[in-house]
Formats: sequence, structure tokens, C-alpha cells
Amino acid sequence: MQTQGKWLSVIGIGEAGLSELSPLARGSIDRATLIVGGQRHLDMLDSPQPKMVWESPIESSIAAIIKYRGTPVCVLASGDPLCYGIGVTLLRYISIEEMTIIPAPSAFSLACAKLGWSLTAVETLSLCGRSPDFLSGILAPTSQLLILSAGADTPQIVADLLTQRGYGDSQMTVLEHLGGTREQVSSGIARSWSKSDMAALNTIAIECRIDRTTTPLNRLPGLPDSAYHHDGQLTKREVRAMTLAALAPMPGELLWDVGAGCGSIGIEWLRSHPRCQTIAIEQHTHRLQFISDNMAALGTPHLQLVQGKAPAALANLPTPDAIFIGGGVTAPGLLATCWTALRSGGRLVANAVTVESELQLLQWQQQVGGKLTRIAIQRTQNIGGFLGWKPLIPVTQLVVVKSLEARE
Repeated sequence: MQTQGKWLSVIGIGEAGLSELSPLARGSIDRATLIVGGQRHLDMLDSPQPKMVWESPIESSIAAIIKYRGTPVCVLASGDPLCYGIGVTLLRYISIEEMTIIPAPSAFSLACAKLGWSLTAVETLSLCGRSPDFLSGILAPTSQLLILSAGADTPQIVADLLTQRGYGDSQMTVLEHLGGTREQVSSGIARSWSKSDMAALNTIAIECRIDRTTTPLNRLPGLPDSAYHHDGQLTKREVRAMTLAALAPMPGELLWDVGAGCGSIGIEWLRSHPRCQTIAIEQHTHRLQFISDNMAALGTPHLQLVQGKAPAALANLPTPDAIFIGGGVTAPGLLATCWTALRSGGRLVANAVTVESELQLLQWQQQVGGKLTRIAIQRTQNIGGFLGWKPLIPVTQLVVVKSLEARE
């Protein structure tokens, strides 16, 4: 029986359709004054209640659902509504206290059962409505990946991307119509994948195998400098690792990467955790293109780009949890603007390589506190038949945490 106050039911449906629904799920459908879902799910019903197909943008449909608050409404979903499903979106607008969620097995659970994989040991990703470049961010030798396809052409897109990224030897298995009478499994190697006529509803399993000539990229800060396209405006690997350590990314936090250059700091912030967010602010058009190229290659297509010169370009941006200033420290008002925008308890890290910018950091450190560090890196290079040390330009780094006094 529907709990008092829980007017919205979200029902997961598997490939077998309504026949496998529990009495609780079936009863929720029968009692509903409105049933919402995709056309495929609504076509399964012969009930007389009013039905509504999801519209784009989906927020308009959610607004229509909320108008029914207090009367029974049923939303039909695929598999587990909380596994990259509509349930996640609905919970942003409607509390769980008003909702009953009845899941079916997810495509990931069904795929693991078919392949004998442990669900806790695999990386999962949905490409429904998302860029395939997200896949680049989770590639690693010997990893097992499960991917929800956006459509029938997704397996070929994934095979091509794996090949481009140096994982062309990876084993791919495409599972169509999992859990139903039309279930079909196809396997092959990414670089030679040519299977067509895939069902729109498919899940891709990948056993990653890296090519011998490809260097794997881990998710720790300090990727090789060669991983980036740039014009010289690149925070060098050793300094980048120290900078990310000072910024201390946490899941779900937002970074402002001010004067982003080729975007290396913001990209590695995003690679540290899937829920991290970055806004990169850069005024030069050609560097914005570098950032875009690096976002795609390194699996962070969700990085948000803002073209403009700070501090003016910072107006009306969401409140950051951390700010990195990699260029333009001497711009009038930049440090003050960033400090004001930073949430209480947030971290500000600024790097300087010129005397003028060092002076700005010293004056700011005297005003708000924090720690100044001089980073001096030397790398070996050939001197005749011997090795010598070549110093990189020293970097002065300010790290300061905003007082917690204002935190609510």
C-alpha cells in the first residue's frame, strides 16, 4: 500500500515488460491519475488513465508532474531508476519522502550476471546524452568497464575512441535486450570492430588492453607535460602536482581555474573524482582551443569554459570551493575579487613567476595570511657527453584558506 504522503511512484521496468512487475508496482500503476514515461513504456499499457510522454527539456515535464502533487502519479523508467536514471533527476525537485521507488535490475547488474563480473570491481559510465569523450577519463590497463549506450551506433563510436586512445586491443562485448527473449551477445576486438545492426538498447562491456606504444595516464595529479596541447602556458608537471595537492579537491567541489592557459589544473581537478567541477576562465581564443582539445583527450568534456579577462569575467559565476590563479595575478582587483567570491573555508592557490607578481602575492599574504613557498625544479639535460642540471623558472606559490568564521 502506498505510504501516506508518497504520491509519486517511480517504477523500473525490465526487458520483459509489465509481466515481471511486482504486485506493489502493478498496483501503483493501476491507482495513478497520471502515468509518465517514454513512448516505449507507455505503449505497454492498455489502462485508461491519462498519459504523458517526456518532453525536452525534461524540466517542463517535471513541472507538470509537480502540479499533481498530492494525487497518485506514476513514472515508468528503465531498469533501476537510480542508476543513471530518471529517479536521480526527479530527486532534485521532489523529496524522497514524497516518492516510492521500485527498481528492476539495472543493465549493469544483468551484464555482470551474464559475464561473471563483480559489479563492485568495474567502472560504470552512461553515454546517454553525454559526450563519448567521458570514456577517455576512465581508461586504464586491465580495467573492466560497463557502458550504457546512447543508441545503436554507440558501440562503433566506442570502438573508434578506444583505438584512437591506444586501447585498440581491448575486448568488447555488446549485450542487447538484456533479460528478455531477444537477448543477444556479440564480442570482438575494438580496433577491428565492424558489427552493425545493433539494437538501440544495448550495454557495452570492455576489458581494457593497452597498446604497447601507449603510455597509460593515471588519475593522480601531475600528468606528463606531453599529455597536453599548449603554447608554453602550461603549469609544469612537478609544480602541477604540488598545486593540486594544495587545492585539495574533494568530491562535488567546484574549482575556478583563472587564467587557465591550456587547462591542465582544471582538467586534473576533474580527473581526481567524477563529481568534481571546474570552470576555466581564459581570455585568449587559441588557448580556449587548446583547453577544448585537452578536455576531449583526457576525458573531461564537462569542464565549463568562460572566455574573458578576469576579474570582469568572474561576475555571476557560481561560488567556488577552491580557486587557482595561474596567470594575471597583477591584474587590478583580481585577488580581491577572487577572495570575496571564495566560500568560507575554501582554498585559494596562486602561482607567480615574475617579481611583480611575487610582490602582489607577498602583499596579499600580509593582508589575509597563508603560506608562501618557492618551488625550484631542476631537470637533467645533456652537456656534451655528460648530464647537467637545467633549472626551470622558479615558481612562488601562495596557499591560503579563507576563514571559517563565516561558514553557516
